[in-house]
Amino acid sequence: METARSADGTTIAFDRTGSGPPLVLIGGAMSTRGAAADLASHLDADLTVVAYDRRGRGDSSDTAPYAVEREIEDLDALIGAVGGSASLLGHSSGAVLCLRATAAGLRVLRLAVYEPPFIVDGSREPLPDDYVPHLDELVAAGRRGDAVEYFLTVGVQVPPQLIDQIRSSPGWPDMESVAHTLAYDGLVMGDAMAGSPEPLMRWATVETPTLVIDGGESPPWIRNSARTLAETLPNSTYRTLQGQGHGPASAVLAPVLAGFFAARK
Repeated sequence: METARSADGTTIAFDRTGSGPPLVLIGGAMSTRGAAADLASHLDADLTVVAYDRRGRGDSSDTAPYAVEREIEDLDALIGAVGGSASLLGHSSGAVLCLRATAAGLRVLRLAVYEPPFIVDGSREPLPDDYVPHLDELVAAGRRGDAVEYFLTVGVQVPPQLIDQIRSSPGWPDMESVAHTLAYDGLVMGDAMAGSPEPLMRWATVETPTLVIDGGESPPWIRNSARTLAETLPNSTYRTLQGQGHGPASAVLAPVLAGFFAARK
């Protein structure tokens, strides 16, 4: 484990494997750097793969108050620690953090995003207006498990009848441990889960070469999100991984990424 120090003093923990141009992996809600280990092992023959714990997770610290700008500063510090410029791969809400960081002017060479969870049309209901405040209220009341359940049922649309099974799974304590960061991801998403494509226009001037990927088995609403983003970005390529869902197999995803990040313009 290595660490970088963000502008507000937050310690950002990361793992670095392989050799070649740096690629930073950015996970979505509740993810820690350990979740990226398998994908990193499929990419580190030709890339220096950097997986990190976003603030408030794993071995990274946290500094109040939270703001999306602080997470962008975290990523800026991390890029500085691994060479000064890097390509990025973001998954789910981590993909949206990638877009925000690139638009903010970080030194991003190439960008790949997998299924950013925008809600751009009526193919699913938008999130409630009080989604983030309610998550904060549950965590503040010590109801971390209820916050995770709220995220799963309202945000991810996990059927309620499956929640008891998930609560009894070995991974549940890890989910509860990062429950306070669910609101962070909600703030990263901002107004882009309200049922309109208009918020995506904030990235219409991002000219960084970008690969937008979705899974052929994913629900229509999130595939519509990927297509809409690809149509919005001026320098994008859109790919669908057949047979894959929101958590794609590393062996399927890695060759697509390796080809994209090996390209130069």
